[in-house]
Amino acid sequence: MTPFLTLEGRRALITGGTSGAGAATVALFKDLGARVLTTARKKPENFSGAAFVEADLTTKGGVQVVVDAVHRELGGIDILVNVLGGSSAPSGGFAALSDEEWDKEFDLNFFPAVRLDRALVPGMVAQGSGVVIHVTSIQRHLPLPEATTGYAAAKAALNTYSKSLSKEVSPKGIRVLRVSPGWIANPGANGLAQRIAAEAGIEYDAAVQVIVDSLGGIPLGRPAAPEEVADLIAFLASDRASSITGTEHVIDGGTIPTA
Repeated sequence: MTPFLTLEGRRALITGGTSGAGAATVALFKDLGARVLTTARKKPENFSGAAFVEADLTTKGGVQVVVDAVHRELGGIDILVNVLGGSSAPSGGFAALSDEEWDKEFDLNFFPAVRLDRALVPGMVAQGSGVVIHVTSIQRHLPLPEATTGYAAAKAALNTYSKSLSKEVSPKGIRVLRVSPGWIANPGANGLAQRIAAEAGIEYDAAVQVIVDSLGGIPLGRPAAPEEVADLIAFLASDRASSITGTEHVIDGGTIPTA
């Protein structure tokens, strides 16, 4: 019996694949039969199950290291999933964001995707098929002025860039999609909540509630699990979604209000 969803034999690069939704996506792609290469700045001691390249994707040199590994380990690529993202910006609103902080936000949340696409999508075009999935964020709709202005702006840029890319390469057989998570349950701890807790002198759980309240609550009553985000990514990468391109797929428990 043919399984409902398979990625058998597909060659996939998944960035940010050592924690959270990235790690869950690596594990699921492997279970579905894909050949997976993933990357992060450091390889965790207990990491196994996929080819790995250590690289800093916030730099041009780090991107080239990953591109070289794709050709060496996979011999090409069918699926590119850019999960990499995050923020270390200080709280304090727009005035707290120096030029250096703005550079950090875009170097982490925007330019790695742009540079990887520029290097790898032409190969997809040459073979006449491929899928690019950029993980953005509902922060582009609902930025938190106190703490996520730079991150939200970078993700908004990624969203617009992704739509333009889809219009250019979809006629050539390349599907380009966006997955926009809201709050994701982190198996460890959330960096933003940790910073808020430290700066406000409150407990971690109270800081989490500050964030949830700032977003207007989560109607579903809980954040998404990393595995749920991975499920959505896998479906969009598969032939089950072969007519879907250029679209944004929100997974936020109903956080974004709609008319």
